[in-house]
Formats: sequence, C-alpha cells, structure tokens
Amino acid sequence: MEQRDLELVEKYAAQDAELKTLWEEHLLYEKQLEKLEKKSFLSSEEQRVVKDIKKKKLGGKTRLQAILDRYRSMEE
Repeated sequence: MEQRDLELVEKYAAQDAELKTLWEEHLLYEKQLEKLEKKSFLSSEEQRVVKDIKKKKLGGKTRLQAILDRYRSMEE
C-alpha cells in the first residue's frame, strides 16, 4: 500500500468505523498469509485456506480503496 494511503488510514480510521475494520482485517489477513506462506509445504486444506484468505483480502482491499479514493477526492 502506498504511503499516502497509509496516511489516510491513520488520519480517518478513528472517525470511520468501516475503514478501521477493513484496515484491521487487511492486517490480519496479511499476518495469516505470511504465516502460511512461510511453510515449505502446504496441505490441500492449507492451500484452500490460503485461497479463501486471498479472496477475503482482495474483497476488503477493493472496498478499502473505494473509501480511500473518497477521502483523497475530499482533500483535493
């Protein structure tokens, strides 16, 4: 994520519950993926979990970007 996006999250998360929740979920998914991807071998169940986490992360990131786009346009 770009530095500008991180600044917007920091600035608006306290007043925007959805933004805060999406950001926290994004960080959680990052940690979960990092933990799983460190393994040298993933079982089929772990591969399914990775796929599901990536789907959730992408959906959340899409919504997160839409919110950040709105804040960016407000500041211009």
